[in-house]
Amino acid sequence: MTKENLQSDTTRNRVLSTSAGLFCQHGYAGVSMRKIAESCDMKAGSLYYHFASKDEILIEVLNMGIERVHAAVATALSESAGTASAFDRLRHAISGHLHALLEYSSFTSANVRIFRQVPEAVQHSTLETRRRYEALWDGFLGDLKAEGHLRSDVDIRSFRLMLIGALNATLDWFDPAPGDISELADRYADMLANGILVGPQS
Repeated sequence: MTKENLQSDTTRNRVLSTSAGLFCQHGYAGVSMRKIAESCDMKAGSLYYHFASKDEILIEVLNMGIERVHAAVATALSESAGTASAFDRLRHAISGHLHALLEYSSFTSANVRIFRQVPEAVQHSTLETRRRYEALWDGFLGDLKAEGHLRSDVDIRSFRLMLIGALNATLDWFDPAPGDISELADRYADMLANGILVGPQS
């Protein structure tokens, strides 16, 4: 890689990181190319050298957020495959999602906070990345069901939507600075695996 290419990649990464924070803070409508350029200490013309539009930047931000969570969960499942119990595999998958979600919050928060605000064309541009991540969970949960660890009447898609929705909601209330993400993952896994009700259920 040439020095010029390296500098270009560094600039692009800085723009993406800065933009992710701006989108989370101000929403889709509150961010312009001019605001991004000013926040990066760049001239607007220089920004257009790297990205053609705000939507192009946003698509990369959204995809990077999903990909980071996907990679974390895939690694967690790979590391626990074949040796861990069903409970531990579920706990590791939840922990992977939460760690990536809360530790890369600028990129991952953009997906949770502003996805419904963005133009339909931007949403469609991220669908393939989203569906790959959904397929990872559907495959894992389907394996648990096939192995007899989930009730036979559990709908995999509904369970996945409920679980990821609950995990994503932690962005609104959990502070990873004083909090322990692994402990939170353990609590979520325990409630999912062992339930919350005690005694006979009518």
